[in-house]
Amino acid sequence: MNSDKNDSRKDFFNDMAAIWDDKYLNPKLLSFLEEFVPLFDIKSGEKVLDVGTGTGVLIPFLLKNVGSSGLITAVDYAENMVEICRKKHSHNTNVTILIQDVEKMDFNHEAFDTITCFGLFPHLNNINEALRNFYYVLKPEGKLIIAHALSSEEIKEHHMRSESVYGDDLPEVSEMINLLNKAGFKEVTVRDETGLYLCKSKKLSQ
Repeated sequence: MNSDKNDSRKDFFNDMAAIWDDKYLNPKLLSFLEEFVPLFDIKSGEKVLDVGTGTGVLIPFLLKNVGSSGLITAVDYAENMVEICRKKHSHNTNVTILIQDVEKMDFNHEAFDTITCFGLFPHLNNINEALRNFYYVLKPEGKLIIAHALSSEEIKEHHMRSESVYGDDLPEVSEMINLLNKAGFKEVTVRDETGLYLCKSKKLSQ
């Protein structure tokens, strides 16, 4: 665990918060997410935990899937990101936005039907600890969705441009499957192609 790197990473996201949406939330990404998020197989009425929510990019698309009876809990450790996310989404009574580190989450056991991890996974400081927390808060048969709007190779190239996130890469497919299996997740599928990464897995019933 590298606490210095983690602090640098957090500073990077706090510094980027004010310009994040202008830089990344463009019509191309919005159109992509419109088609991408339904692939998560989120059902109406589900309780979804969106980890590393940032400015809440996924929230409108998640709301479309969970409907009026569903609930979204969005967390991020970068305070400036959370502040912007709250300005955009806290008016919605179906959305709760919290400052939390996914490696130190404070939620009840088996509280959520689905966890969405969009754009976060390469930045985890302690993957095993995060996965243990994800497993703990998911209901049996709950889904863990690890997703990106880039392939693993594109992510690696993208992160080379900043010292703060340099080397924050996705594991190889076999390593990802092994990590998830060890944490108790099964039925792992990985789709890794230009402009898209989608890893789905499930916490099976005991």
